[in-house]
Amino acid sequence: MPYRVRGVVAPAKNAPAVLTEIIVPDPGPGEAVVDVAACGVCHTDLHYVEGGIGDEFPYLLGHEAAGTVSAVGPGVTQVRPGDYVVLNWRAVCGACRSCRRGRPQRCFATHNATQKMTLVDGAPLSPALGIGAFADKTLVAAGQCTVVDAAAAPEVAGLLGCGVMAGVGAALHTGQVGPGDSVAVFGCGGVGDAAIAGAVIGGATTIIAVDLDQRKLDWARDFGATHTVNAADVDPVAAIRELTGGHGVDLAIDAVGIPQTYHQAFYARDLAGTVVLVGVPRPEARLDLSLLDVFGRGGTLRSSWYGDCLPERDFPMLISLYLQGRLPLDRFVTERVGPGDVPAAFDRMARGDVLRSVVVL
Repeated sequence: MPYRVRGVVAPAKNAPAVLTEIIVPDPGPGEAVVDVAACGVCHTDLHYVEGGIGDEFPYLLGHEAAGTVSAVGPGVTQVRPGDYVVLNWRAVCGACRSCRRGRPQRCFATHNATQKMTLVDGAPLSPALGIGAFADKTLVAAGQCTVVDAAAAPEVAGLLGCGVMAGVGAALHTGQVGPGDSVAVFGCGGVGDAAIAGAVIGGATTIIAVDLDQRKLDWARDFGATHTVNAADVDPVAAIRELTGGHGVDLAIDAVGIPQTYHQAFYARDLAGTVVLVGVPRPEARLDLSLLDVFGRGGTLRSSWYGDCLPERDFPMLISLYLQGRLPLDRFVTERVGPGDVPAAFDRMARGDVLRSVVVL
């Protein structure tokens, strides 16, 4: 029998998100239904509301989630009812040319559930990032479920599903930070602070946080930044060079995704250093760089999509680090709210008042 549950829906572009009843079908082949326990409020959800990602309204919002599998469809073997899982938005196919070459984290054919969740009147919903987890239950592809240690509370475990994984992975996987490296992180929201935490795990000894908001710089120190630069007061490139003996950093991570911060990251790195873009740019953003400087400075320019993660490898590992006290996931959670509080949480997020609001269901 289909399930009739609550869900937070964006009905149209720039229309306020509403809490309403939705219909979740029984899982079909390769699918699973998950009872959502908690889901983080991410900027990506707000981008859906604003029409910045697509126009397939109405959207069922929410994607940074943890919960318990309640039902699985035919052919599902990787999870079973009762499993405690973190949801991911990149269920790898195992058959594309990238997967066949042993690089599943770069899968070209990731997939979601085949069936549609709907409004009560039958209108199909587009789940945010193929998940749609501001809901009591959601339908996903079974490969979007990653089993983790249930000792981690869902309010923190779910954050691995997007922002934290993106930031940690940008440092560890894409940027390949190593012992003794110097790192600069531009933008100290949730993703940037996760990149700082990833740099700590990787063994970086100089970690420079850059932002325009002093509150965020103070938060960045809690995640392991050794130095902070307020770009509202000083030239961040000059400040970073001064902190690194005039050389620049080994790794510069742009967690904002605007031309100005990318330009700063490019010139704040040492010769042959690495730039990683993990902040998601707007479609209209354009970058103007001297091609001679791109050639002459050498190094690597990389984009990080979901932190180059492989959920089945990385989620359990990061939960283990959290339980060991080596990854401060609790510090990301600023507040816990109910599903009806999502619009107000969007406002606080847009003002920069929170690192993460988490919807508890």
